[in-house]
Amino acid sequence: METRKRCGVLIAGAVIGFLGGAADVWAQGAAPAARGIDSGDTAWMLTACALVLAMIAPGIAFFYGGLVRSKNVIGTMVQSFAILCAVSLVWVICGYSLAFGPDRGGVIGGLDWAGLSGVGATPNPAYGPAIPHTAFMLFQLLFASFTPALITGAFAERMKFSAMLAFTVLWSLFVYAPLAHWIWGGGWLSKLGAVDFAGGTVVHIGSGLSALACALVVGRRRGWRTDYMAPHNLPYVLLGAGLLWIGWFGFNGGSARGANAVAVNALVVTHLTAAAAALSWMIVEWQHRGKPTVLGVASGAVAGLATSTAGAGFVGPNAAILIGLVAGGCSYLAIVWKGRIGYDDTLDVVGTHGIGGVLGTLAVGVFASKAINPVGTDGLFFGNSSQLAVQTVAVVSAAVFSFVGSYVILKLVENAMGLRVSHEEEATGLDLTQHNERAYS
Repeated sequence: METRKRCGVLIAGAVIGFLGGAADVWAQGAAPAARGIDSGDTAWMLTACALVLAMIAPGIAFFYGGLVRSKNVIGTMVQSFAILCAVSLVWVICGYSLAFGPDRGGVIGGLDWAGLSGVGATPNPAYGPAIPHTAFMLFQLLFASFTPALITGAFAERMKFSAMLAFTVLWSLFVYAPLAHWIWGGGWLSKLGAVDFAGGTVVHIGSGLSALACALVVGRRRGWRTDYMAPHNLPYVLLGAGLLWIGWFGFNGGSARGANAVAVNALVVTHLTAAAAALSWMIVEWQHRGKPTVLGVASGAVAGLATSTAGAGFVGPNAAILIGLVAGGCSYLAIVWKGRIGYDDTLDVVGTHGIGGVLGTLAVGVFASKAINPVGTDGLFFGNSSQLAVQTVAVVSAAVFSFVGSYVILKLVENAMGLRVSHEEEATGLDLTQHNERAYS
């Protein structure tokens, strides 16, 4: 009798354990629910926040600062710092609520969370069932800061500092917040089935097409195609690219919202895509110009990083290599093509981030697999041909909205305060005319 009781207890315990494990699997793979704060997941998210911060300042600051002429290095580098500060406040006041707050018609979030009202330590099941809601908010704050910092490369060396700040604030509210809501906040694109793991659509198509609008509205630099405008400090460029590569591990890995297998896959895919794109760019440039360059390798790596974001948590390592090889070559050719068309995108934001975002978003529709991420989707190669069509809709809608929205904002700022510095100020350089400082004595 005693033996039967013991057997019964053991069997009951096994059944309860099995059901508990099954429930955990279901919770992670089908419908997330708040499980309480997990210290490991939270620690990883805080680490990811620090890595993304390093991408903005000093990553983008050094990368862009090295690419411009020496008379504009301070004026270029300080933009990343100023944008980080301005967007941080805008995000807390109302940006986060507009992007991730309760849905309003599939277009925008409400103001329920303005001033972070209701955003605290308790996990939000939709945005991270095992991390504080504020941790997710901070992570997304840094995404929101990184994206307009990318755009500055399109109008480097010629926009007023005051106009840049005004454009950034308006763009964050009226372009970035709605676009983020469409994909990540429960908006119409997410309801349609479009997926974007870490920003291929929101960050890179958003910044790339906005950069195109900036290049067209602000106009070409004085002396474009006649003056010598080569990068003034290639070691800065390489340093910035290296910091971006390191930070991108947090950018993509943190988008898994926990320390888990999807995060590991995201880091592997990030690295392989960047490495393949760097080599691809180098080889194509080598064949085209006769020499492999430091600028080419660094630019190729950044193009690969941009391309990796949409699918880092959905595609496998072999697909990542193929995506990177295509991205490096296509981005290089896009920059060559830019020179023939004649718009002056100073630091090639369109060719690097715009093209990378488009390729990465479409690649999800081809290579995504639920074997990589059970809560993701399958792509064309895994039996779901409709996903590619959905991703195409996301590309077109994000591109059109970003370009048109940016164009309108630029025109408003131009009419209100002017966009460009004077010809004399541009000739002297932004360092002295906008900040009364020199990078080098």
